[in-house]
Amino acid sequence: MIRVLMVCHGNICRSPMAEFVMRELARERGLAARVEIASAATSTEELGNPVYPPARRKLAEHGISCAGKRAVQMRKADYERYDRIFYMDAWNRRNILRITGGDPAGKLLPLLDDREIDDPWYTGDFETAYRDILEGCRLQLDRLFPR
Repeated sequence: MIRVLMVCHGNICRSPMAEFVMRELARERGLAARVEIASAATSTEELGNPVYPPARRKLAEHGISCAGKRAVQMRKADYERYDRIFYMDAWNRRNILRITGGDPAGKLLPLLDDREIDDPWYTGDFETAYRDILEGCRLQLDRLFPR
């Protein structure tokens, strides 16, 4: 079992989108029993809140449900629990390092190699965020489970 944690600032847009997109991709590839996927925030601002409605709608457009998901904050213990921790932007990485105290095992990775995933909370562009997240999830799932 490989454990994956998706992390963004508030855990109401990007990281839950990534959590549920990767779950769907894993299910489609018959890998659901081999990977555990969760998401968390680096901040406390949205704790307990559901996925932001535009993010929920964007997932629903693609037949993906995020029902029941509530924002949680990453904890230091999560570093030991998860095998890979994917972040959306450099600010998330800095905050994860603040929470964990470092990355001695090299578990922290950007979801996309070549660019950050802009926060649609600020940009309002949930379509681009979804496309970038889908691309990143495909890339990372292929790396975790080469075909």
